[in-house]
This record gives sequence, structure tokens and C-alpha cells, in this order.
Amino acid sequence: MMTRKMFIKKLAQFSVMGIFPALYSWQIEPFWVEFVQRKLPVKNLPQTLEGKILMQISDLHVGNRFDWNFLIDSFQKARQFNPDFVIYTGDFVNHGTMDEQDDLKKVMKHSVHGKLATFGILGNHDYGKDWKDTECSENICHILQNFGISMLKNNSEESHGLNFIGFEDLWSPNFYPNEVMKSYDSSKANLVLCHNPDACDRNIWNGYQGWILSGHTHGGQCRIPGIITPVLPVQNKKYISGEIDLQDGRMLYINRAIGHSFQIRFMVRPEITVFTLTQA
Repeated sequence: MMTRKMFIKKLAQFSVMGIFPALYSWQIEPFWVEFVQRKLPVKNLPQTLEGKILMQISDLHVGNRFDWNFLIDSFQKARQFNPDFVIYTGDFVNHGTMDEQDDLKKVMKHSVHGKLATFGILGNHDYGKDWKDTECSENICHILQNFGISMLKNNSEESHGLNFIGFEDLWSPNFYPNEVMKSYDSSKANLVLCHNPDACDRNIWNGYQGWILSGHTHGGQCRIPGIITPVLPVQNKKYISGEIDLQDGRMLYINRAIGHSFQIRFMVRPEITVFTLTQA
């Protein structure tokens, strides 16, 4: 028979078991950035770019839902990798308010830049309320450009033999990828930057074969790998995080995001991806 003392002891044990995961997912993992290092084999890559470092940073979500000074600290760590290219794949702010835009300026004063080039694209949150505020998106573009980030909006820009193709966000009123994909040059070393991976399932690719670098999902923020990822803001639930072979010559990489919509992560650490370019 369980005594009162035994009952209180068991209750205390269960309380500790519940409190620790909650504290971990709230105060530890959201600020425990992982620098994921991997190779990125690119077709037609110039030999001069073999071994160069391309860094992907995604989904900052500057706002009031977590202490964005964490982003500045992470940028300082990221500089130690001495990247040649840096790409930012959208969602710089959370709601796009004027306060958030001011805070974005404070964060981007410390932004990471590539020695050769730095590019960015917008995400759905950069379009403010209902993802339709184009004035908000233009303000954010202007802020980023002032801090040395070349923004791609349904267009491409080549740097040192590597061609960056950047889409506007899938949920925005400016999603017109055909403007750039109808005339892309398959003989170049191409990389597509596309915030929302659901765009991979649209009929817009014109035979493109190569890498697509995305964000948006945050890896679900909380998951039990191989069992359940309860919340994913995509239609295609296979698009969680990491490398995905699309089986048609396209390869997708989904960055788990450095910021968060809400300050909670469990088994989905924030990520900055450090790619080493190689010839495919």
C-alpha cells in the first residue's frame, strides 16, 4: 500500500519530469544554434569556387516573441566561418510593424556578409498583415539593401560564376517566378532561393535541375523525429527540414530557421547552414 510519504515523493518525481522538458524547450533549445556543415554539389560550378563557403541564414522573425539579441550573438559566431557567400532566405520580421522594422535595423547592423556576395529574398511575414502589405515589404527591402544585402525579387544575379535566382514569396501578391525561370540559363551554375518549399510543387520550373534553398517551416519547431511533427505551415508534409531529393533532378534543402514564431523548440534546434561548394 502506498503511504502518504511515498505518494508525495512520486508526485515530486513526476513534477520534475514535466518541468525540465518545459524549461528546456523554452529557455535552452530556442537559443542553442546549430551550425550545420555539409557539402553542396553544384552543376557547372566554376573551378575557382570549389571549396568556397556559402552560408544560409533564414527566418530571423525579429519581433517581441523572443530576445532578438540572440540573433546578434549568433551572427558573431557565424562570422568565424568566414563565408564567401551569404544568403538570407526570408521572414526577417514577425509582423512587419514599424517597431519591428526599427528593431530589424538594430539586428542587421551586425549582419553576416559574404566576402564575394550577399543576397536575400523575402518571406511571407515580410509582407505584414495577411501577407499582402507591399509597402511593408518594400520598407524591409530598403532596410536590407542599406545594410549591404542584394535583394532578389523574381530575378537573378550572377556573382563570380554562381547564378542566384530569387523568388518572391509564394503567399505574397508578388509571386511571379516565371519572370525569371522562363529564361534561366541551364548552362550556368544556378541556385534557386525560395522561401516556401511548397513552391517546389508548382508548375513553374521549366526543366530546372539543381538546388533549391528554402526556409519557412522552422523544422516544425517541436517534433519527435520519425514519429510526429505536429505543426508544419506547408501543404506538402514531407517538407520538414534538411535535404530532400525531388526525384527529377532538383534537390531541396530546408533550413530549420534561426528565429522562432514562438519561443519554443523541442528536438529542432535553430540552424545556420554552412555549405562547402563542390562541383557536381
